[in-house]
Amino acid sequence: MARLPYLDRSDLAPEHQDILKRNINLHRLLVHSPNGARAFNAVGNFIRHGSRLDPRLRELAILQVGYLERSPYEYSHHVKIGRDFGVSDDDIRAITDETEGRPSSLEPLAKAVLRAAREMTTDLAISDKTFAELRQGLDNECLTDLVLTISFYNAVVRVLATLQIDVEPDYLQYLEEFPLPP
Repeated sequence: MARLPYLDRSDLAPEHQDILKRNINLHRLLVHSPNGARAFNAVGNFIRHGSRLDPRLRELAILQVGYLERSPYEYSHHVKIGRDFGVSDDDIRAITDETEGRPSSLEPLAKAVLRAAREMTTDLAISDKTFAELRQGLDNECLTDLVLTISFYNAVVRVLATLQIDVEPDYLQYLEEFPLPP
């Protein structure tokens, strides 16, 4: 159960009601700080709509962070979002395989993206070896956007965990389909 109450549009001053145009629990809680929610959403909107990074690779990186951090909210939301951006069910299953050191059918760049997300999540930074692999497939802008994406979603999962934000019922099916590790 969330540590703060979820707010609805009717709880907000008119000038802040637009923040809840996507009425998900994360936004309903962050709107306790309307300016903070706007700043938070601006980064997320850039990552989703302004970055040149391939959307499938972006979603794989986000899913890897959610999987590693065992974040049911992040993971379930990005299973759905990832599918909208070309992530296949086999790609999602490959995250488990790659995390557990088993071979997968992912292409080398996708494997390097997942490894980068694991390294930044568990070791703070991408190793020289993985960074060199990423440079083979990503230009400087996309590589920077990948680092920003992984960093931001490491922050997101910490916000979700600290505020104990609940997964909405519509997203529970994704956790049943692709369970997180215990």
